[in-house]
This record gives sequence, structure tokens and C-alpha cells, in this order.
Amino acid sequence: MASEQQRRRSPPTILAAILLLSFLATANLAGAIDPAGRRRNVVVFWGGNKNEGSLRSVCDSGLYNIVIISFYSLFGHGRYWDDLSGHDLRHIGPDITHCHFKAVYVLLSIGGGDGKDYSLPSSKSAADVADNLYNSFLGGSRPGVYHPFGDDVTVVGIDFFIDRGQPDHYYEIAERINYDTRHWRDPIGFKLTATVSCAYDDSDPRMKKALETYLFRRIHVRFYDDPRCSYNHAGLAGVMAQWNRWSASYPYNGKIYLGLAAANLTGKNDMVAVGELYRKLLPAVQKTDTYGGVMLWNSYYDSITHYGRYVSAWA
Repeated sequence: MASEQQRRRSPPTILAAILLLSFLATANLAGAIDPAGRRRNVVVFWGGNKNEGSLRSVCDSGLYNIVIISFYSLFGHGRYWDDLSGHDLRHIGPDITHCHFKAVYVLLSIGGGDGKDYSLPSSKSAADVADNLYNSFLGGSRPGVYHPFGDDVTVVGIDFFIDRGQPDHYYEIAERINYDTRHWRDPIGFKLTATVSCAYDDSDPRMKKALETYLFRRIHVRFYDDPRCSYNHAGLAGVMAQWNRWSASYPYNGKIYLGLAAANLTGKNDMVAVGELYRKLLPAVQKTDTYGGVMLWNSYYDSITHYGRYVSAWA
């Protein structure tokens, strides 16, 4: 039987109202840009390594204004959620509240890469996942739903990072979430974001139909893990060829984020040297109207290399 607290839980919460005021007061996130083309927006993924520190510490670093929790990666099997690689869920809810009060906004990413256990075989699966996301993380009030971060803690949106499985039905999740949150005011496009591979020629097939809904106002394009369009392999021309295709395809009221690796992993050479980033890559993308900021993968690597110190100054 649902608790009295659960029965009383209904959006918008007091926190949601505070967030709205913070959204409207945060000019940079709404699209302000300085003469050099900087937007001062830095997104980082957090949650993949227990040694990366707490969510609170990431928000307190002053390096990022958007943190995406990774990953909600167990779905499509009648079970939902994952364990966040050793992070204690009991602490994450209070940390989310702390981050939001500091105007560092927290989203939840669904999907993920290797070793993740998710699939979306039918429209019914899509509806079930969307319902779970809304009621567990976005302020829904259906009784009996598990709230991993606490009964009254919500994230500000859902990021789609779909790297495996069949391409069908993700657009249905996007449409359902958009409908369920239709009364939200979302002036700066947090409600639905996407994190996609950089080669536009592949049209990121798992997300193609979802992106064609034009409900995603922020797209983080991963310019790493693919030699066709990572800077150290394809050069500035290779990056810009794909950047311009993404920009031309999504020129509506949304923004494209430059996705960068915060470290060089074994066998890869994707981390852009800080000099090249400052002198060449960032100035090139910052000249385009669709530039929204920089996305870093991820907070654990950044805690080792401190790459984000440079990015936060120049983004």
C-alpha cells in the first residue's frame, strides 16, 4: 500500500518551482553568448566509476553547469535501473538537490555502451519505460513506483545515449515523455537531450526517428571513438564536415554540443591537446550559430587529467 507521503507527492514540487526560477535567471544556459563565441556551458557525464567522487563534489568543482547521470541501463525486461557503479543511491538524491540549488542542473541518461542490458522490442516496452522514467525521476505520482533518488527528488530531463540494440521505438519514449511533461516550462531545452556518435553519414540509426521528432533541443555529438571525425585522426576539416551536417539538420531552437574525451584511453588517441582546442577547434565551432557548449566524457577521466579546467574557461 502506498505511503501517505507517496499519495501526497505530485508535481510541481517546491523544488521544481525553485528550478524554474533558476532556469529563468541563468542567462548563459538560455543562450547568452560573449563576443568570442563562448557560451560557458560545460556538460559532464558522471556515475560510471566509484573513484570519480560524489555527485556533490562534481557540482562543487565549479567546472560544469550540467551533469548527466550515467546510466539508466537496465530496461525493456520488466526491470528498471542500474547500480551506478558502486555509488550509494542514498546519497545521490540529496546531492541532486544540492546541485540544483547551486544552479548545476542534473539529468539522467538512458542507454550506455558496453556491458549494458537494455532493449526496446515493442511499443509496449517504450510506453512502459517512458512511464517508469516519468514516475521515478520526473515528478510523476503513480503509487508504488520505486524512486531511486528519493520520493521528492527529480532530475530536470532525460538524455538518450543509445549505443546498442535495435533502432525502433525510442521516438515513442521521447514523444511520451514530452506529453507527460507538457505542462513543464522548459525555456532552455533540458527536458530531452541526445548524445550521439559524430558520423552523421550513419544518421545514428538507433536515434534517427527520435531525432526526427525535433523534440531534442540539445544534441551532444561525440567527436571521439570514431577516427572519421575525431580531431586527432580526421583533423579540423573532418570535425567540421560532420559538425556542419549536424548543424544543418537541426537548426531549430536547439544547440549542438562538442563532445570531447577528457583522457586518452588505451589504444585510442582522441583527447584534443589543449593548444589545439584553444587555437583551432573551439574557435571553429564557436563561429556557428548552433554551438551550445562542450560535453566531456567523463568526470572520472577529468578527475585524473583536469582537462575540464581548460574547457570551462574556453567553452
